[in-house]
Amino acid sequence: MQRSNRASLSSAAALALAGICTVACVAPTTAPAPTGKVVTATWQHHQVNFSYFGITTLYSCTGLETDIRSLLLHFGARKDAKVTAQGCPEGPDVPGRYAIIDTDFYSLAPSSDSSDTVRAQWMPVMVSPRQPYFMSGGECELINEMKDLITKNFSLSDLKYRTDCVPYEVNVDDFNIEAQALKALAAS
Repeated sequence: MQRSNRASLSSAAALALAGICTVACVAPTTAPAPTGKVVTATWQHHQVNFSYFGITTLYSCTGLETDIRSLLLHFGARKDAKVTAQGCPEGPDVPGRYAIIDTDFYSLAPSSDSSDTVRAQWMPVMVSPRQPYFMSGGECELINEMKDLITKNFSLSDLKYRTDCVPYEVNVDDFNIEAQALKALAAS
């Protein structure tokens, strides 16, 4: 992830978070264990557009593309997911407050149809400032802006989606998403 393409306005909070997170945030977490039975599913195409306006955290268009694509894949999007961010006033690699994001991806939906199905399983998914490894404090506004994209375009159950964003503050626990997501099983 391109951390140099994101700037946070609360440096004291970021330093405090860095001290807390020194050990916990370094290593990537292992993949969660599957929890449900194997089901059949089909890939559904989605094209979603939304705007990002950041008060606390500034992103470059390049940084937004990387972060959003990583989140889509984390929720089970197919590997060919595409994210394009436009409108960064100072250029694609300079952090700014505003961008327009276009996403084009496939996610799984349960299916009893026998044609073009893949084997899938319900798996636990969690997003917080500490996990998965590519997330950090200061991303609350992005998670808040992505709520409709995530909740309306992925097969999720037992969803708990919370954001408590406070402008100009980076808090250790300002967002959390927990759910069971339908994810494709590796081909055997």
